Amino acid sequence: MSASVLIADDDPNISRALGFLMRQEGYDVRIVADGEQALAAVSSDPPDVILLDVMMPKGNGYDVCRALRANGSYGNIRIIMLTAKGGEADQRVGMELGANAYITKPFAIIDVVSCVQSVLSTRMPE
Repeated sequence: MSASVLIADDDPNISRALGFLMRQEGYDVRIVADGEQALAAVSSDPPDVILLDVMMPKGNGYDVCRALRANGSYGNIRIIMLTAKGGEADQRVGMELGANAYITKPFAIIDVVSCVQSVLSTRMPE
């Protein structure tokens, strides 16, 4: 069974490119465009990994990450934050909220693939 990836990004070009690439790598992919849709998608069918944009409407990535980490049912989901906010303080906030990795835009698509593979190979804390 292939791992599932939820892409939560309000930029359709980024979502399409990431979706195409993740499918090429053999992942089961779903795409949503805002924070509310991300939480609903996780609730209906929790993914293995979320590629989570920080700046989205209807609940930013920090809000989504916070909500997921507050719910013990979703503790095994890996969260990779994707953002144009590349400052050290922004990264620290994302990691403190429970993100497993943080990728700054613009990014090389191959770096996202490597990051997904890396977080999937890492055992999550109990």
